[in-house]
Formats: sequence, C-alpha cells, structure tokens
Amino acid sequence: MTLPRTYLYVPGNSPDKLEGALGRGADAVIADLEDAVPMAEKDTALDTVLGWLQAHATDGPELWVRLNSGERRLHEVARLRESPGLAGLVLAKTADAAEVTAVASISGELELMPMVESPGAVLDARALAAGPRVRQLQIGEVDLAGETRLQVGEDEAELAPHRALVVLGSAAAGIAPPPGPVSREIRDLDRFAVSTRRLIRQGFHGRVCIHPAQVAVVHELMVPTPAQIAEAQETLVLLDEAEARGTGVIVDSAGRLVDPAVLHSARAVLALARQSGVA
Repeated sequence: MTLPRTYLYVPGNSPDKLEGALGRGADAVIADLEDAVPMAEKDTALDTVLGWLQAHATDGPELWVRLNSGERRLHEVARLRESPGLAGLVLAKTADAAEVTAVASISGELELMPMVESPGAVLDARALAAGPRVRQLQIGEVDLAGETRLQVGEDEAELAPHRALVVLGSAAAGIAPPPGPVSREIRDLDRFAVSTRRLIRQGFHGRVCIHPAQVAVVHELMVPTPAQIAEAQETLVLLDEAEARGTGVIVDSAGRLVDPAVLHSARAVLALARQSGVA
C-alpha cells in the first residue's frame, strides 16, 4: 500500500470546501465532523458528508471522515459504514483500545486511525496501534499539550518524548508510521517546513494539513534526493546479485553491510520516489 503523504482536513458542514478540497492536491481528504463543526450542526454535517461521499466514490484522493467522541461516535459509524468510496475513519480523542475494538466491530472493512490526544492514550499507543484494521495513529498535540501543561517552544523539543512513544508504538505493533500532526501555521510556510522536516526525522510519514497551502510544502519535502534514489537502487541491485550467488552477505560500494532494515528503507525510498513522480 502506498501511504498518503498528506491528509487534508475539511469542515464537514461546508459543502463548498468539501468539493474544493478534492482539487487541492492532497493524497487524502478528511471530512471533519468533530472540532470544525458546532454541536448544533452535527446532524446536518453528517448528512452533507454522506452526500459528498456518494458523489465522489471514485474520485482522486482517499476519502476519510473524522468522527466525534462519546455517544455520537457509534451512531456516525452506523450511518457511514456503507458509504461508497470511504477509505477509513479517524477516531477523535481515542481513550483506549476498547474504543477501537468497538468501532471495528461495526465498521465493516473500513480502516481506522485512532487519535492520540491524552496522556493515557500516549502511554497506550502500542495497544491502540494493535487494534483491528488500524492503519496509522495520529497524534493530536493541541489537546495533549493542554492536558500536560506543556509550554511548547520554537524547536518543539517538549513534544519529542510524546511523539517518540507514538512512533515507537506504531512500529512495535507492525503498522505504518503516523502522519505528522497538524500545525496552525498557515502563513509562515518556511516555519511550517522546518517543523515538517523535524517530524520526518522523528519517524513520521508526511503530515496532516489544515490548509491547502501546507500540502505542497509537505509533498516537496517528501521527495527523495537523487543521491537517496541512487543509493536505494544500488542496494536492490546488490540484493539481486547476492541472491544470484546464493549468499546472504551484501556489502555496498562504501563498504557498509546491507541488512534487512536497509533493504526495507531502500524499497520505501523508491516507492516514495514513484509516488512523487521522480522515478
């Protein structure tokens, strides 16, 4: 499976924005029924999103929906689970693995993306990631910082331990790495780029966006360099040659041992290069 580099949030109560989001270049679009929608408009927004999914069952980007927490969640799953074109459900404010299992039990074959937004969820990241049909976790840093009284500085160092637990929990459960969290920075795109580079170094894959201007920045940063592509190609050639010789020992041109983890990384680089249109 080719993972989306970008997930773009769009308010579920705005038909015009839902329509427009499909042409903004994001790999996936998340119709939001939670924070972006006032309580009085929740039911109307759900109807709007259902119609949008029906109309765009085979169009372009992956289509996801972020559900509310609490009593509304299972009601929304029941309404959405048969929607054509729906790839998955984002579970806002997931408290524990039991919530993931409950949604999975009634959501058919839809993939799930639990949101890690509380101290308890961070500490239980591996259990959340191991839930049925969980593709990725998503960290919600605004809520998390509020609950833990973090005062986040320019380098975001205060968030690093929490991010690491989500990345490690995902890897330990054998699922895909999480997308980077949302940023409220929609005008200073240079600052947004610095933050995104940091997230990629920390083990995140791409990023969740809240504004179309952020999408192109993430995609540009996800393009492998020519040197990375060449190294990955060399690694796979060396693998083929080693298999032809009947040996499991592979050494690259720089004299470094190539192990299974390096081979996995090489394949990931080439897949990303193809997705980015440079290979």
